[in-house]
Amino acid sequence: MLLDRARLAYRDWKARPAGFSFAREGVRKTRQTREVLLPDTVKLMSFNIQAGIGSQKFGDYITGSWKHLVAHPRSVETIEQIAEVLSHFDVVGLQEVDGGSLRSRNMNQLVHLASMADFPFWHQQLNRNLGRLGQFSNGFLSRHQPFEITDHRLPGLPGRGAIVIKYGHPIQPLVVVVAHLALGEKVRNTQLSYLARLLAGYKYVVMMGDFNCRLDHLDNSPLAALGLQTVQADNLNTYPSWAPDRHIDHILLSPELESRHTRVLADCLLSDHLPLATEIVIPDEVVAATREHRLPLIG
Repeated sequence: MLLDRARLAYRDWKARPAGFSFAREGVRKTRQTREVLLPDTVKLMSFNIQAGIGSQKFGDYITGSWKHLVAHPRSVETIEQIAEVLSHFDVVGLQEVDGGSLRSRNMNQLVHLASMADFPFWHQQLNRNLGRLGQFSNGFLSRHQPFEITDHRLPGLPGRGAIVIKYGHPIQPLVVVVAHLALGEKVRNTQLSYLARLLAGYKYVVMMGDFNCRLDHLDNSPLAALGLQTVQADNLNTYPSWAPDRHIDHILLSPELESRHTRVLADCLLSDHLPLATEIVIPDEVVAATREHRLPLIG
């Protein structure tokens, strides 16, 4: 029955004018357009969805380790519950998405989320391909049309990556980065240095994802050169979801970007991480660039 629902969702998605699909490292994905208008505000979310495994306590990492290899009975239901949460947002960055293997019942979880939550634009970055044992990916969902998406393989062992998404117009874009960083500090600093060089020169940057480190580490890392600031709220602890005491999932913004309604969705117990959400105000410069300039028609 669950497989039938997954097949129907995939069939429905195939019939839609879908967004972006796979991209090799450094390949840019574009769409035919001459104008990309942005709203005044955009609701953002970052969420490590743990491939729908849904750990509820530390013991699940041991007793539920089999779920990393084969699908558990509620895996599709968990993904559909996550889709309901995502449906209230405009731009979503996801980590630990499975692109279709035994543990996800051969279902591309990102495609299913896009279909269920009605996102017209999506992009999957496949970072670790273990065939039928796992398609470890970052994901990106959007209600607004980007003009460019680029995949970047991060330094270190294979398996970590960042997606760079650009909205508006190249003259003054809004740049959104979705990343999943390494556990080790040395490798993570190398990755942060790479991202700092990549994003230098852009005025409006949003960087979000599972950074696997606390904010004080970021403040003393190579990323500090960009001057990005964390979104503000009383409590931003996101891990572990059942007793959150660590702020390791982040949404960082350029100083020129204004955020509001920042919060951790503490009642979303569908992963070992909690989702982090905020709303940003789109700068007048970005909006003006989209209205005053027309993108060349891209084939």
